[in-house]
Amino acid sequence: MRLTRAALAVTAGALAPVLLLATPSFAAGATSPAATSSVAAAAAADADSPYDSMSDDDLYVAIARILGEETSGVAVRREAGKALDAHTREAALSFLETGLRLAQFEDDQVAIFTILGKPSTGKGVRREAGKALDAGTPEAARAFLETGLRLAQFEDDQVAIFTILGKPSTGKGVRREAGKALDAGTPEAARAFLETGLRLAQFEDDQVAIARILADPHSSAALRAAAGKALDAGTPEAARYFLEVGQYEVVG
Repeated sequence: MRLTRAALAVTAGALAPVLLLATPSFAAGATSPAATSSVAAAAAADADSPYDSMSDDDLYVAIARILGEETSGVAVRREAGKALDAHTREAALSFLETGLRLAQFEDDQVAIFTILGKPSTGKGVRREAGKALDAGTPEAARAFLETGLRLAQFEDDQVAIFTILGKPSTGKGVRREAGKALDAGTPEAARAFLETGLRLAQFEDDQVAIARILADPHSSAALRAAAGKALDAGTPEAARYFLEVGQYEVVG
């Protein structure tokens, strides 16, 4: 029976429980095509590939499932599509046993170059990304994206936090929250501080700074009015703008 891509999409859902046990990638506990590289490589090296016992239609459905994964990259989708369009057992086996691993490697390399192209990428991430590319293997690229990136980002985030703590202008709120993030000792805590905690802690310090201006008997009426507006706005951006720019623009 010749299955169309549309029919394969429907059949893939119906056969999912069977394929989870039949395909080596899911038997190994993988949750996405991105994690099938090592298993596919092992299958390719093994003359008795588990795929050999699957029917043609089951092979096509396995490929259709990969094609339907949101995590599948451009290269994986391209090669999966070619395998389905060829509609031969040889093409299906070639993709599942070797083509998938190589296509995933291509997508992983693109992902790493994309990371390297971001101005915000830190030294630790750049160093480890470079090592992964220099290794020139699918395994090294996948290992970086799955674990190395997270750890290298943690290193960069810790450096960023220590840099913040080293600034004389850093306020009590920021120092307190930065300390908590470092004490937690996890990549997640460090990232959360830099992405959200820092902004909120800075807002706390800025509000204190504005309150001091309001309490200063030497502050002019115009300055007090501008400070009051900044507080009434109730946003980190308004408070920061007043302290960095607004207070110096007040006349009188």
